[in-house]
Amino acid sequence: MKIGILGAGQLGRMLALAGYPLGLKFRFLDTAPGSPAGELAEQIVANYDDLRALNRFAEGLDVITYEFENVPVETVQFLEKYCPVFPPPGALEAAQDRVVEKSLFVKLGIPTPKFYSINSLDELLENLEKLQYPSILKTRRMGYDGKGQSVIRSAEDAVIAWNDVAGVPSILEQFIPFQRELSMLSIRSKTGDIRFYPLVENHHREGILRLSLAPAPNMTDSLQAEAEGYALKLLKELNYVGILAIEFFEYEDSGNGKLIANEMAPRVHNSGHLTQDGAVTSQFENHLRAILGLPLGSTAVNGYAAMVNLIGNVPNSEDVLSVPEAKLHLYGKTARPGRKLGHINLRSDSAEKLKAGVDSVQKLLG
Repeated sequence: MKIGILGAGQLGRMLALAGYPLGLKFRFLDTAPGSPAGELAEQIVANYDDLRALNRFAEGLDVITYEFENVPVETVQFLEKYCPVFPPPGALEAAQDRVVEKSLFVKLGIPTPKFYSINSLDELLENLEKLQYPSILKTRRMGYDGKGQSVIRSAEDAVIAWNDVAGVPSILEQFIPFQRELSMLSIRSKTGDIRFYPLVENHHREGILRLSLAPAPNMTDSLQAEAEGYALKLLKELNYVGILAIEFFEYEDSGNGKLIANEMAPRVHNSGHLTQDGAVTSQFENHLRAILGLPLGSTAVNGYAAMVNLIGNVPNSEDVLSVPEAKLHLYGKTARPGRKLGHINLRSDSAEKLKAGVDSVQKLLG
């Protein structure tokens, strides 16, 4: 079986690494030469609207997937005439536009922050009166890792924020004073089989994920069930196939933890990297199993697992590997500030030992 992957970054690379033990072959399409996945399989370098390149890319493929959600929907629709493309175009289209995405949450009864579509400074100022301060202005498209968004605490901030987004169509969201961010990784096969990973707790700095922990500390059965219920609604509504990640805010509601959906990602996800070494079956292998219709693997976490992102620089490999149970994953990228260069996974039989390992790794990062 040969799988085509749109995008040849680190997620594509990890998909291929998970697929080779299954006897799978890969081909990538990406606009950037020398991408991380290009070291592992054929990479076609072309724009996503280059029809000749798309024809060449699709030749001989059994199924196509993608590793990031900013692939043009038109590209996916064009490729569907050659072979199945998963996740389906409807999921990609919903995830690319924050207003469409949050409208889908509302339709399905999934709690999400109050929001307004914003197309002018006047609309922004008018709707700020409804949401009050602070609120968050985000571009409807293309924002990630904290880019394309601003917290608004005053009318003066509103003018600055509107200028920062350069007047592009945006979304104004209610500010949620959450306790922590959690993510749910769910998986649905094209056969209809569905599995859920344990909730993951995520820690960010400067809008970039730095640390993930699974199972999320102090997770309750009711919280896991709540997250699974919301994920199930999306999987069924979208006729979804593959890994679906949903980021939630947890907040207090009459003394009980509750979830409110922030966004979804129709692909393998950074917060799921810890499944490579901490779960029975990684998110990458399960994504491949799902799109091929193979039986899904167990999503159980073996004890306690963590992932530490390597942002901007990489510590000495020998120092990392001296930390018990630390597994180093590098992407083959040139270092620059704010760039994801790799990650370190850790697994332990106890939460205390896991914390000790995470502390040791974080000291190496300075």
